[in-house]
Parts: sequence; C-alpha cells; structure tokens
Amino acid sequence: MPTPASPKSLLLIGASRGLGYAMAEEFLKHDWSVVGTVRGQVRTQLHDLAQSSAGRIEIETVDITSTDQVAALRSRLAGRRFDMLFVNAGVTNNPTETIGEVTTEEFVRVMVTNALSPMRVVETLHDLVAPEGTIGVMSSGQGSVTNNTNGMREVYRGSKAALNTFMRSFAARHAGDPRAMVLMAPGWVRTDMGGPNGRLSIEESIPNLVRTLLCVQGKPGLQYLDYLGRTVPW
Repeated sequence: MPTPASPKSLLLIGASRGLGYAMAEEFLKHDWSVVGTVRGQVRTQLHDLAQSSAGRIEIETVDITSTDQVAALRSRLAGRRFDMLFVNAGVTNNPTETIGEVTTEEFVRVMVTNALSPMRVVETLHDLVAPEGTIGVMSSGQGSVTNNTNGMREVYRGSKAALNTFMRSFAARHAGDPRAMVLMAPGWVRTDMGGPNGRLSIEESIPNLVRTLLCVQGKPGLQYLDYLGRTVPW
C-alpha cells in the first residue's frame, strides 16, 4: 500500500480569535495541519480547537511587535518546512481620528503593529516556507490608495497601504522566487476589531478567503486580492 501523503502545513501568525481563529478552523476542514500563534499565556479559542484536532493544531506564543520573540519563534521552528506562512495581525484606532489629530504615540502603535511587525515576521520566517509554498499577509481593502475616495479610518488606511508597499518591496527583492505571495483583503467583517456594523459575517468571508489562498498556490509573484479572489487596485 502506498504511504499516505503528509497533510499540508500552515504557519498562522495571530490565530487566537476572530479572523485568525476562523482561518485555523477552516484550514482544518481542508485537511491541513496548523501551527497557530497566540500572544500570551491565557487560554484562547485556539487551545480548545487544538484539544479536539487530533494533533493537527500546534500552538506557539509570539508577540510580533517584539523582535526578540519573533527571533525566538524562528529558532524553535528551525528545521520545519511549511506550505504556507500567513501573517494575520492588526489593530485599529478611532475611525474618525484624522492624521492631523492622532497623537504620535497612537500613530506609532498602529504603524508598528500593522505594517512594520508583519513584515519583520515575513523577513524572519519566509525561509521556512517550501519553494512551492505561499507567503500571505492580511491586508485590507482600505489599504488601496485608488479606492480611498471618502477618507475615514485615515491612520488604519495608511498603515495597510504601508504594509502593501513593504510587501511589494519584499516581492521585488525576491524577483524570480517560485513561491506565491498574496496580500488578502477579507472584507469588512463583523469581529471585535471590525465592529458590529461589518458587511460580512466570518462565515461569509473566511471560507472564501481560504479557498482564494488555496487557488494562488503554485502561482509565483505578488497579488493583492479580496476574499473572493478579485484583484484589488493598489
């Protein structure tokens, strides 16, 4: 009898709740194994999912704003190979606060969490991804400069536009890399961060987003896509 193929593996940064947790749950349905990260020692939904996953979910701890913790995670995962690295991490701020009103401290908090830290994770962990694998980052449709026709959420928009630019720079530096790279826009989803007025439920966004990620496998180069696989204008 032939030996069954090993399940594909995902390293999911930021999987304790919301969209990240839903992604871990959905990838399990596609028979993937998942190493998901949480920030602290408090028990989360991901711990409950791991307990019922028959060993297909492992939990690691990292705060991506700490370069020491990211480096330590890299050391712990040395020798591992993943079919996909996906960085799902982000914060928001007062959506009505303009760039002229935001404090320097709040601006730095949002930019470091949403733009700098995800890219540091990509830079540190991308060599754990197999040559035919995928590197993905959770962006937002609000990171589109073209689509910004009404303002609002200025600092958050700016942080995601910066993330998009940094990821594009990473892709340019790795021209010829056979791996797929993708910036994902999940839509406005009703979560703790997205708020109660979001247009989409998690069930409407994440299964489609995961299918989109599976479809980009084997397609080298960087794409900026929404949860339905449509190209988002930069």
